[in-house]
Amino acid sequence: MSTASHRQADIIIVGGGVGGVAAALAAAQAGKRVVMTEDSDWIGGQFTSQAVPPDEHPWIERFGCTASYRRFRDEVRAYYLRNFPVTAEARANREFNPGNAIVSRISHEPRAALAALRDMLAPYVHSGRLLILERHALVGAETDGDRIASVTVRSEETGDDIVLTGSYFLDATEEGDLLPLAGAEYVTGAESASETGEPNALPGEADPADMQAITWCFAIDHIEGADYTIPKPAEYDFWRSYKADFWPDRLLSWMGVVPHSLAPIRYGFFPDDGHSFSLWKYRRLIDRTLFAEGAFESDITVVNWPQNDYWLGPIIDVPADVRAQRLESARQLSLSLLYWMQTEAPRPDGKAGYPGLRLRGDVTGTTDGLAKKPYIRESRRIRAVTTVLEQDLSPACRPDGASLRYRDSVGIGCYRIDLHPSTAQRSYVDVSSLPFHIPLGSLLPVRIGNLIAAGKNIGTTHITNGCYRLHPVEWNVGEAAGSLAAYCLERGEEPKSVQANDELLAAFQGRLREQGVELEWPRIHSV
Repeated sequence: MSTASHRQADIIIVGGGVGGVAAALAAAQAGKRVVMTEDSDWIGGQFTSQAVPPDEHPWIERFGCTASYRRFRDEVRAYYLRNFPVTAEARANREFNPGNAIVSRISHEPRAALAALRDMLAPYVHSGRLLILERHALVGAETDGDRIASVTVRSEETGDDIVLTGSYFLDATEEGDLLPLAGAEYVTGAESASETGEPNALPGEADPADMQAITWCFAIDHIEGADYTIPKPAEYDFWRSYKADFWPDRLLSWMGVVPHSLAPIRYGFFPDDGHSFSLWKYRRLIDRTLFAEGAFESDITVVNWPQNDYWLGPIIDVPADVRAQRLESARQLSLSLLYWMQTEAPRPDGKAGYPGLRLRGDVTGTTDGLAKKPYIRESRRIRAVTTVLEQDLSPACRPDGASLRYRDSVGIGCYRIDLHPSTAQRSYVDVSSLPFHIPLGSLLPVRIGNLIAAGKNIGTTHITNGCYRLHPVEWNVGEAAGSLAAYCLERGEEPKSVQANDELLAAFQGRLREQGVELEWPRIHSV
């Protein structure tokens, strides 16, 4: 039987992912006492425990993110420049990209991101202003009318509970886990076009179980001539033969589709395979040519590819045994993909398999070689004061060529509307979007007064989640949430009052600008 202790702080942040870290940093910098919980032993979410290097827009090196996010990127670069024998040419590159990846303008190992994040938070941890409870899972919440009174987390190590009380509670979990426990109104899955009017929303009825695929990422390198073949995964025979109706070939193949056109495409594996698109370079974490000879035996890449997107069922709001089974199947898919690549994958030289592919669990911080957690693209989403619609940012709906400029903007972001295949067996939805803004109202639940969304659980739709879910936007959301809680404590005001009152809002936006949060875009084109 567990015992319970109590801790009190100004602000309680549940979830230590990208948004949670940014929120903790902002709130602690504002002088507030903060507790941040995280159910794994690595803070950082997408950056770290999910092993996904940043997805960013083309202008990220010059503008379009918060100052603290830019500092994070600088810290990652400094980690490599300080600790590794980087070549003179790479060292001279102000936009040094350790992985030299196709999709990420700064691609790096999860453990490098972890070191950077811990360094950024260290002054507040050491001073006692910020307490980080790692390996503590959310298990309960108590409410008092339209306010949260406390949340309870349980130590994975001891089984003991800690009841956390504070003035404000920020949900920065990967799946919006606090929302059902606190009785907050929320949405899951795909809304209907009749409800939202969005051009790419679901025809007919809404489907709460229609969510984007999850992916259990893993890191590998390649040692020619060696044999690192893993044991045959338990579900290999199933995944080896599996083919979705909307996919051009078996999932375990070199075939896929171009997301925006759905035209079939044959992927290349290594960069010299003769194909225009190399999966190896796609999310490469380490390009060994940027380091001194012998620093790395091989490039290191992370496998977050179409072939290990798991879409056979959602993991949110399903029975615990169903969730566990689907998470295990997602793991099995990733292991099956690796085993297929090691043993059967067609090679340009006519042979089959690359037995020299080696799981790098040291890169992901695990003994089994997979990431600590699956990559979660879509969360529960609050019923919000403001819900972002496709019409707010679609070039097809904005004849002036600019996204909707919300009066209560607390940040900006930019990415294509990029929806991976879904659990309703639908293929990609990948359409252009305009550089967009983050309305403060999207962080605020319609009812609960001291709850603030601080991650992918803000008031977007299934469609707009596709462009608001990326690293710099989640960071900006978290930073705005942490700053808002601190501001409300100082002013004795409620979040909804700040959003509704022009004078309070202007003062808060001025504070965000002072700390380096960009609130509007220059005039640029869509992506």
